[in-house]
Amino acid sequence: MPFEYTPPKYARVVAELQRRIASGEYQPGTLLPSEAQLTEEFDVARPTVVRALHVLRQDGWIESQQGKGRFVRGQPALEQADSAGRTGAEAINRDPRDTEQVLSVEREVPPNRLRVLLGLDENVSALHRRVLVHHEGEPLELLSTWVPVDYAAGTDLEAQEPLSESLRRHLETRRGVKFDHVVEQITARNPTPDEARTLTMPADAPVLVVYASFREHSGQPVAALCVVLPADRHELEDAYSLA
Repeated sequence: MPFEYTPPKYARVVAELQRRIASGEYQPGTLLPSEAQLTEEFDVARPTVVRALHVLRQDGWIESQQGKGRFVRGQPALEQADSAGRTGAEAINRDPRDTEQVLSVEREVPPNRLRVLLGLDENVSALHRRVLVHHEGEPLELLSTWVPVDYAAGTDLEAQEPLSESLRRHLETRRGVKFDHVVEQITARNPTPDEARTLTMPADAPVLVVYASFREHSGQPVAALCVVLPADRHELEDAYSLA
C-alpha cells in the first residue's frame, strides 16, 4: 500500500489560504481574517496559524501593516513551493528584518554539541550570532547561529543589526556557498535562567531545542543553529515515508 502523505497542519492552512487568494475569493488589498478567526476556523493552535501566515508573508502572498492587520497582495509571479520547510530550514530561509532582534555577535568557542555539528576541533572559535525572534511583541524563539570563521569572512554576519536578507541567501551570494542538506536534532528540557528571562517564560516551563547542521554536498558543515522554542507557543509536526 503506497504511503499517503498528510501535510503538517500549518501547511494545510497555507495551501487553503493560497487557494482562496489565487481563486479571487480573497482579493488583493483586502484584509485577511485575524489570527483568532483563522485559529477557530481551522481548529488549530495559534502558533500553527502564526507559522502559516509567516510563510505566506515571506513568499509574497500577504503583507503586514502595523496596527492594521494583514492584507492580501495576490498570487506571486513565482511561488517558492518548498519554503514551508522544517524548523531549521525555516530559520535559515527567514527574512530577518521585521522579526529578529540581535542580542549579541561574538567570536567564541562553541559548546561541545555545536562544535561537533560544525566539525571543528577543540578550542577553535566560530562566529556566534544570538537573536530573539518575535511576533507582534511576543518572543517566539531564541536563535543562536554559529558559522565557521572562514565562511563568515567577507559577510555582514558580524554586524550588530539584522541582515537585509536570509542567512542562506547571504552566504550563497557573499561566499558562493551551495547548501545541500540539513541534519536536525530535537531535544526537550527546562530553560536556562537567561533563556527564561529573554523569552519571558516561567523557569519551570519546558522548551524544545532544535539543533541543525547545514552542509554542502560534500558533507562539509557551513553553519549550525540552536533554536530554543517555548513549548507552549509552538507545535512541531512532520510527515514522512517509512519506505
